[in-house]
Amino acid sequence: MNWIEKLKNKWNIKSSLQFVIILVVFALTGTTVVLIKRPIVAFFAENGTRTTTFNVIYFICILPLYNLILLFYGSLLGQFDFFWAYEKKMIRRFKIKKRDKNIK
Repeated sequence: MNWIEKLKNKWNIKSSLQFVIILVVFALTGTTVVLIKRPIVAFFAENGTRTTTFNVIYFICILPLYNLILLFYGSLLGQFDFFWAYEKKMIRRFKIKKRDKNIK
């Protein structure tokens, strides 16, 4: 089984066309984020030097923006359901698990 078939099985995709569309959405999203990043870096980073504070603020801002752009392109290309499920899965990974109250 090649890597395409493995991803199709993991993502529960039947159609090769749907697989290609999903890859195009990821590519468009990544390209858009890079294009958005350039003016932000130019505005906030003097002479192209970025501080640690800038990097932290940038990543805090870019994660939600990336997710919104991903949903936008996904819905634009008819794959909203796939990307909505993908977003929910990503949010679950970032959630902080609450400790059990019985454990001290």
